[in-house]
Amino acid sequence: FASSANIGNDYALFEPTHGSAPKYAGQYKVNPMAMLLTVKLMLDYLGEKGLAQRLENSIAQVIKEGRVRTYDLGGTASTLDVAREVARKLS
Repeated sequence: FASSANIGNDYALFEPTHGSAPKYAGQYKVNPMAMLLTVKLMLDYLGEKGLAQRLENSIAQVIKEGRVRTYDLGGTASTLDVAREVARKLS
């Protein structure tokens, strides 16, 4: 769930810190939470504090409920399933 932001004077770069995982390409089984939390950091940086908080709350709610989990958390949900559940909580 590690997100990161590298913020300079003129530019900022946001990325999850898990590195690449080409062996999982096209399998839709990688947990998207680090990427979603990275989006939250970017929204904060862009001044979209309310939306950033809503996204963080939605992520926390999905994790707490534990119904939609990828394999690394003992579940069977796909990357898309998790992302869709977070999006559903946002709406």
